[in-house]
Amino acid sequence: MQTAPVPAHNPSQYLRIPNNGISPDIVIELAHIADLVVYVGEPVEMGATPAGFRRVIPITGGEARGPRLCGRVLAGGADFQILRPDGVAELHARYAIETADGARVYIENSGLRHGPPEAMERIRRGEPVDPGLIYFRSSPRFETVDERYGWLMKYVFAGKGIRRPDCVELGIFQML
Repeated sequence: MQTAPVPAHNPSQYLRIPNNGISPDIVIELAHIADLVVYVGEPVEMGATPAGFRRVIPITGGEARGPRLCGRVLAGGADFQILRPDGVAELHARYAIETADGARVYIENSGLRHGPPEAMERIRRGEPVDPGLIYFRSSPRFETVDERYGWLMKYVFAGKGIRRPDCVELGIFQML
């Protein structure tokens, strides 16, 4: 099957699969579980490495609000970033949420962020950028010992993010 590529910078276009006998059972359905606001501190710039420019961004707190996961983002995590020579930022955030009902949930969220070079440079400097210019997607994974949230370790999740000067906003969706 041939399809036209969808530009990552234009979220108003979507890949459409023609009806060619593919089972509807393989279409991915998503369920919204939470929106996160993750507050971040000043980046610690490590410098250029063979993989790219390394940065560590401290996570200072935040909150999770949603139909399946509510609570607060605990301070003490960080986002370990590589800014690649091709302009793509590889993101590897590790942090924890304490749910409203007292459970602790560890999150490892890996993703990619890219856009026009001038917009990416403004993000690097901590300046506001129009989110429509930036592709920011991730795949969070969860761990917990609390049985009430054990379901988080049995599914695949997808995230879409926006980088603000003092925080990251993430929508988290469960793949059904």
